[in-house]
Amino acid sequence: MAEQYAARDTRTGLEVAVTGEFPPHPDDRIRIARTTTLFTRLMSTILSTPNESERRERFIAIETQLELADALIRQDMEEVQRLMRQTLERMGITPEQMDEMARKILEQLRERGDFDFPPQLDS
Repeated sequence: MAEQYAARDTRTGLEVAVTGEFPPHPDDRIRIARTTTLFTRLMSTILSTPNESERRERFIAIETQLELADALIRQDMEEVQRLMRQTLERMGITPEQMDEMARKILEQLRERGDFDFPPQLDS
């Protein structure tokens, strides 16, 4: 039988329910409840944004971040990179600026001696 977690935001009255077959471990159930509550609060915050264009920007931002989280969890690094590039481009950062930022980060890490770089990254 399917189970359900529901979370309600007291500020706006928005309620979100998640229904499905959930793992029996108590820690998993706590994570499901906390994630449902966080999503509800986040959605409520976005929906309470009075300015329509700001609200749409916030929806796009959270959609991208959720897609990024999904790709990270699935360990799909190609998709992670695509989403990161897309996010930075939306922020007005050019591919050249991204390359420069990556170069500076690698340079700083190399100077600190924190990492051994594979040959393809150590240029």
